[in-house]
Amino acid sequence: MKIKTGDKVKILSGKDKGKTGKVIQTLENKKKRQNYVVIEGANILKKHIRSRSAGEKGQIIELPAPMNISNVMLIDPKSGKPTRVGYKMEGNDKKRLLKRSGELID
Repeated sequence: MKIKTGDKVKILSGKDKGKTGKVIQTLENKKKRQNYVVIEGANILKKHIRSRSAGEKGQIIELPAPMNISNVMLIDPKSGKPTRVGYKMEGNDKKRLLKRSGELID
């Protein structure tokens, strides 16, 4: 995957288009062959929780929901602009390459 946990990304489409945030989690659906990311403070979902016992109150919890990895783009740490990501082999190590600046990350 070209985007990893801890990366800063910009959202390209959806209700939070234009927002930036840190990737909390990456998910993979092998059956559908799709990847998803969970971004801090974006794509917020409200979940209603029923009370389990009498006397206890129900709750509404807000949590970030997964979004398709194609809807986000990695932000270049130097310029602060979104960039595509490629790969480059350095010896036996596979490093991520920022296309905009040509820098290696990881």
